[in-house]
Amino acid sequence: MFSSYRELFQAKGAKGFALAGLLARVALPMTGIGIITLLSQTRGSYALAGAVSATYVLTYALLSPQTSRLVDRYGQRRVLPAAAGVSVLGILLLLICSTWQTAAWTLFAGAALAGFMPSMSAMVRARWSAIYRGKPQLQTAFSLETVLDEVTFIAGPPVSVGMSVALAPQAGLLAAAVLLAIGVLALAVQVGTEPPVAATAVSGQGTVSVFRLADVWLLTLLMGAMGVIVGTVDIVSVAFAEQMGTPAAASVVLSCYAIGSCAAGLVFGAMQLATPLRKLLLLGGAATALTTLPLLLAGNIFGLAAAVLVAGLFFAPTMIVAMALVERIVPESKLTEGMTWLLAGLNVGVAGGAAAAGQVVDLLDAKAGFNVALCAGAAVLLVALWGYLRIRDQAEPKPWSSASAEAERSLQS
Repeated sequence: MFSSYRELFQAKGAKGFALAGLLARVALPMTGIGIITLLSQTRGSYALAGAVSATYVLTYALLSPQTSRLVDRYGQRRVLPAAAGVSVLGILLLLICSTWQTAAWTLFAGAALAGFMPSMSAMVRARWSAIYRGKPQLQTAFSLETVLDEVTFIAGPPVSVGMSVALAPQAGLLAAAVLLAIGVLALAVQVGTEPPVAATAVSGQGTVSVFRLADVWLLTLLMGAMGVIVGTVDIVSVAFAEQMGTPAAASVVLSCYAIGSCAAGLVFGAMQLATPLRKLLLLGGAATALTTLPLLLAGNIFGLAAAVLVAGLFFAPTMIVAMALVERIVPESKLTEGMTWLLAGLNVGVAGGAAAAGQVVDLLDAKAGFNVALCAGAAVLLVALWGYLRIRDQAEPKPWSSASAEAERSLQS
């Protein structure tokens, strides 16, 4: 199985941009949790910390597709350093304002600037697409990237929290800013693997967002619903473990979700299936919906860990299929923006799921919070069915130029 992944890195420059992208993308989860850890220690308010962190997440979700649209139009080398620079400036502003105990609105301003952070996952996926477009290796590359996304969300928060607690409240956020700056600069200088800027992106056509394509916002909606499940699992697992009297077990439960998703993603990426993507999307959506049911049956930590492990098995494969569909649906000149919309939808869903589940837990109990995941699973199934019925033409393999031309005509109509 692993030979498929070794083959990916035979391409010149692949190791370099994959490593740079991995460094930079760790900053995303480190910043969100870093804001909460910083403000809870320096301001003593979890409500303020949560609100400021939510501002960062929502700003990132709204602005990252716009940044990616500029990348598609002008290239990664010209756009990424500027966007990352604004984000680093926002993080530094947060650090200064929290240290000097300035007015609360300054913290929100810093969080909004930090949200200018570019979607590094989309940038790396765009480079893989430029190398392996139309080849079986692209599915393997997307699988690898999905697993690496999971790894960053597993490793990033504990590192950020650990540094903030052991060293100084500002340490986690500062580390995120340093990693973002190093990773983005390292990626920007690797011009040999940078996706070329298409002529259509330089012309007036580059000003039209791919979000006008119904299939793109449909897939974004799907990722948002899946994000709600992830956010619910995060919050409810912590509350459930605390209710059981073993709060430390929450980390084990959440690790089971990530392990299930990573393992399934690696296996799926190594497989070369002839099944049409739209059918895989439907199967993934149905499986995702069904695997939310065992969450309601968990009666102890062991049962919850098993249920969460099963729930994670279909997250990565479904996300991989959605990314593959976007790669076929959107014009080549707008690929980075298209993938970023899906990632933005996922992040909004995670934030919304955590907020909704938290409300249910406070009103009822920990286990009741999983009803939010159940509703989100039903939404995933419905949207996947909608996608199966709608994304008919693009789901079948065909030359990229043909798919790209069709998408361009749809954008201009």
